[in-house]
Amino acid sequence: MQNITFRQLSTPEEYLECVELQKETWGTEFGDIVPASVLKISQKVGGVTAGAFDESGKMLGFVYGITGVKDGRPAHWSHMLAVKKEARMLGLGKKLKFYQRDLLLQMGVDIVYWTFDPLVARNAHLNLNALGTVITEYVENMYVDSSSDLHRGLGMDRFIVAWHLNDERVKQAIEGTMNRNYLQYLEVPIVNTQKDEVGKPIPIDIELPSAKVVRVEVPSDIEKIQAKSLQLASQWRANTRRTFVHYMRSGYSIVDFYFESSTGTSYYCLKHE
Repeated sequence: MQNITFRQLSTPEEYLECVELQKETWGTEFGDIVPASVLKISQKVGGVTAGAFDESGKMLGFVYGITGVKDGRPAHWSHMLAVKKEARMLGLGKKLKFYQRDLLLQMGVDIVYWTFDPLVARNAHLNLNALGTVITEYVENMYVDSSSDLHRGLGMDRFIVAWHLNDERVKQAIEGTMNRNYLQYLEVPIVNTQKDEVGKPIPIDIELPSAKVVRVEVPSDIEKIQAKSLQLASQWRANTRRTFVHYMRSGYSIVDFYFESSTGTSYYCLKHE
């Protein structure tokens, strides 16, 4: 697709289209759908409700967030990002975030927070590698509502990330110049999985070592696992929850993420500070 434009939503039709895209993404029974009126009035106080549109004016994706004050400074919470299935290979998620960044910098906001599911590898790759965010916290059951099919069997555990809009790491992400040397991690122990008979990782609970650097493996496509076995999906959640909580409470920080969908290899790299 060519001639995709990015702009803040402004018409009643666009706000309603955004509501429909929420239902398409998270399901009609999802209880946290943001109504059109809230999407609109948020913009009156520095919020962002922006979309990506094709040349016919059809909405392909949107990003939504609210602006407030945290620790005495302006801050933005980016609450929702969704892209239509047929447009998910166009890099619109990253482009919508960069458009959001431009809008916020114009308002004088230079830090953004949001959450993502630690088990969704493609989102980890987007957030850490393409956008340059920093993971600040692991929260068990971050949100109350879990009626969406996307959350079925997994609950609502989330990482909170901080996006420091003017940091060098973010500028490097925009320019595509981030230095990511994964060879340094090849000998680092993976602490939460073992291989099954066909070489696929399965979650196991073992005594967690206190090495300087560790790797925590996650599935490359948790949604496929959900579709085949909710029991296995929930095992992945319990396993990674236990592991992340242990290490982050012990002074480890997540410093990198490796994602290779072709080989099914995905892992976080944690380092003791």
